[in-house]
Amino acid sequence: MNKKSKIIRTWKGWTTLEDASAYEDLLVNEVFPTIKKNGVNGLEKVSISIKNKMDEVEYFLILQFDSMDSVKVFAGENYEQAYIPENAKRILKRYDETAEHYELKNELIL
Repeated sequence: MNKKSKIIRTWKGWTTLEDASAYEDLLVNEVFPTIKKNGVNGLEKVSISIKNKMDEVEYFLILQFDSMDSVKVFAGENYEQAYIPENAKRILKRYDETAEHYELKNELIL
């Protein structure tokens, strides 16, 4: 890995079972493409993971940025605040109000 620190941003949100596919479609086809179009070039990768539960679907998002400056371009100076577009809020049942940030120290591809 190069010497420049990558930043990992994590966040969780929950949908009803019925809204899960619509939410995932929104993320893949609208939310993240729009973020890139708006000039957040430091967003390098987005991982979308789910946990199916009895009455809801939990989404765990992992965003990889090239630097903390890019996180701030994405989320603003109050970067710990969750970024949730209004159209996503209408689909989500509930969500974390804040995001967590980590410095990526190493990646192993085995």
